[in-house]
Amino acid sequence: MANKHVRLTFTPQLVQEPVIYNMGHQFKVITSIRMAAVDQSVGWVVLELEGEEDEIERALEWTRSKGVRVDEPTLGDVVEG
Repeated sequence: MANKHVRLTFTPQLVQEPVIYNMGHQFKVITSIRMAAVDQSVGWVVLELEGEEDEIERALEWTRSKGVRVDEPTLGDVVEG
């Protein structure tokens, strides 16, 4: 099992889509939201993913294909918990 923290950034259109929920159901990964914020122009979330490394990568590629930006968390992001 591997753990990976990522920061996902959503466009206003994608904020209302169940991307994280679907990621957890379509791939063999456990998703845990560590921090999130939404406003009129953007939504973002710091997400912890648990699972096999290759399955995490497949889940992130799928997420990118949906139009979600995937980045490493920044120093100010809360990822412990």
